[in-house]
Order: sequence, then structure tokens, then C-alpha cells
Amino acid sequence: MSNIESIEGGVIIKNIDSFEPKHIFECGQCFRWNKQADGNYIGIAKGKVLELSKKDQNLIIYNIDEREFHEHWFDYFDLERDYSKIKIKLSSEDEILKQAIPFGSGIRILNQDTFEIIISFIISANNRIPMIKRCIENISKNFGDAIEYKGKTYYDFPSVNKLSDVSEEQFMSMGAGFRARYIKDTVSKIYNRQFDIDEVAKLNDDECHKKLQELSGVGAKVSDCIMLFSMKKYSAFPVDVWVKRAMNVFYDAPENMSLNKIRSFAQNKFGDNSGIAQQYLFYYARENKIKL
Repeated sequence: MSNIESIEGGVIIKNIDSFEPKHIFECGQCFRWNKQADGNYIGIAKGKVLELSKKDQNLIIYNIDEREFHEHWFDYFDLERDYSKIKIKLSSEDEILKQAIPFGSGIRILNQDTFEIIISFIISANNRIPMIKRCIENISKNFGDAIEYKGKTYYDFPSVNKLSDVSEEQFMSMGAGFRARYIKDTVSKIYNRQFDIDEVAKLNDDECHKKLQELSGVGAKVSDCIMLFSMKKYSAFPVDVWVKRAMNVFYDAPENMSLNKIRSFAQNKFGDNSGIAQQYLFYYARENKIKL
């Protein structure tokens, strides 16, 4: 990127397009980014603590240098993708998205670690955001590596090796509840190579969606989340309560329509941009507290 410059303690990206930290970090795709009292966001990913500040059209990323940015974070923040073109295309093809996109116009899909996303979204099932975050933080604090930043200790999400000996009871004590047995079984399958994440990611979208559901605690919605938020499979369309409401209210989908039928309807409508459309719809429905 020609608009990136080094500054003391980080890098600045000038005149960045389609990037709003609030939209990105509060659209349901991640759990380890948190807003600070000064409005900045701090997150833990890839064994690193990052701090982001958006001022006008300039994005400042603290605690990295230009080399790190190009090697890791350019891809993580999906900065190669032209979201302006996607928004124009979706808006021109769909009146609902024409209304929805302005609410979450700065959304980008993060390219996160697949193992972390699998465990995180198993924890997310029938759960509330504060409880999900607390459970993930507890797991990280107990088994992840400590990282120091500005005098505070943060913890990276642990690898499958580090979680391989953790018991179901331990996961339960960290706030996983009934999901503890799912986490334990999934960790075991991945650790013992009964389930190869890298090979599954190479499958076509439909095969990948089915294969992921062989993991304990992974249904259709969680499978779509894993595909969209960590495998760059943008045809995925996770259907949660907000998206289901949006489809019911805005697209006249029958209230009793199955989640799989809603998913298929959306994929036929939005094609390869289904996952990005889902994020705009999710954000729009939640921000406006859409009700049936």
C-alpha cells in the first residue's frame, strides 16, 4: 500500500476506505477486540496486542512496524478487497441492502485463526456476548502465552497443543457450561489429526460446510461462521436470530422457514458476496432492534 507510513510506535494508513473499527469489531465476527475509554480498540491476535485509532480517514495501528503490517495485518484486515465495489454491487441489486449498508459501511471481514474461531463459536452457541468473551478470556489467561503491552498483561489464545490435556471439568469451570464437552471432543479430534483443519479449508464451500459439522458443537450456523471468519469462504451465510429476523421482516421469508432454507435463499440472492451481505444485514437489524 502506497498510503502507509511509519510513525513512532506503529503505522498510519492514510485515506483508508471502508474501515470503521466499531463496525468491524462489533458486528459479531470477533470476541477479542474491546473498545477503550479513549475510543481506541485493543485486540489480541497472532500472538500480538494491537491498538487501533481512527481519526478522520486515517487509521493508526500501534505496536507493529511496516514489515509486520505487510506480512500479517494487511491480510488479517482484508485490506486487499475493494469493499466500495462490493457495496455498489449489492446496493444496486437489492433495495434492502441499499438501506442497510450505510449503517455498517465500514465493515470488513477479518481473516482470523481457524482453531480459535472454531472454539470461540462453539462457545457462542446459545450464549451472550459478555459471557462468550469472559469464557474465551478465561481459557486464554489459563493456557495462553502472556503478552505485555503498556504495562498491562494480555493473553494469546492457546494452541490446540496447549488445550489437548485440558479436561471437560476445567473448560466448564472457565464458563463454557454445557459446551465444555463439545470443546473437549473437538480439541481432541484436531489434536489427534482425526480432523485436519487445513485440509478441510481446501474443500469447496458446500463440502467444507458439511465437513465442519462433524465437529462436536458445530451446526450449520457455526460452520458458516468458521468458513466466513477464518477460511475466506464468502458464500457462507450464518443465520442467527438477528439475520433470521431480517430475512423474515425484509424479505418476507415465512417465520417458520428453516435456517437452511433461509441460508439457501440468501446464497441464491447474494452469491459469492453472501457473507458480506450477511454482515450488513446483521448489523442493520441489530442496530435498529428489528422485531418480528
